[in-house]
Amino acid sequence: MEKRNFVVVIERDENGTYVGEVPDLKGCYTQGDSVEEVMKNIREVIEMCLEEQKITPNEFIGIQKIEV
Repeated sequence: MEKRNFVVVIERDENGTYVGEVPDLKGCYTQGDSVEEVMKNIREVIEMCLEEQKITPNEFIGIQKIEV
């Protein structure tokens, strides 16, 4: 199987839990108590998502912060 690269967006919620999401794969997200745990979990979730859906990759440009 050909290896692919995916962008994983990781945020920390109000309870201190880390949440990881793959924007290219609908519904592909997980959580954990650390970034390392999220990355371990997201690998498994990506594999499941790849079995179930067609991939339409986006080009990752960057992340910006704005104050309003």
